[in-house]
Amino acid sequence: MVDIKIEHLKAEHFPQYREGLGALLRDSVAGGASIGFLADLSNAEVDAYLEGIEQGISEGNLHLWVALLADRTVAGSVQLAPATKRNGLRRAEVQKLMVLRGARRHGIAHRLMITLENAARTSGRTLLHLDTLAGSDAEYLYQYLGYQRVGEIPDYAANPDGSYHPTALYYKQLRNLS
Repeated sequence: MVDIKIEHLKAEHFPQYREGLGALLRDSVAGGASIGFLADLSNAEVDAYLEGIEQGISEGNLHLWVALLADRTVAGSVQLAPATKRNGLRRAEVQKLMVLRGARRHGIAHRLMITLENAARTSGRTLLHLDTLAGSDAEYLYQYLGYQRVGEIPDYAANPDGSYHPTALYYKQLRNLS
């Protein structure tokens, strides 16, 4: 297991991690991650994505955790988007779990998810949901963490290479630890 520190980013600290988050996004897409971008990812797309993240954090609509190596390199990140409608205030969506290709298989994604789940539980969110590439390694992680697969949607999104694939839908009910 690699030595990392996980931080919950506040809007005022976002700028110091912006470059690292951009590098993480580029690395993830280059590695084939289906996270909303194609292989010809432009600097403008990266900037727009990061601006959206920063705005979401500022407005309180999004939470972001980063995994930092000892040299403060952003090795991974995950986002939580709490539902804002009054009839869904106990749920939140897990979004964009990413880990640098060179830092995978060291428990970073697992630690990010446990941190996210604990924060969700503390804030009263007891139902998490997500989607991921059907058949991907990420499915094994989510299943290991207790997420329940409820099905898949065919031809849901394109991989970075442009080929369409199904997405798998998952949820997890969080229990109080006390």
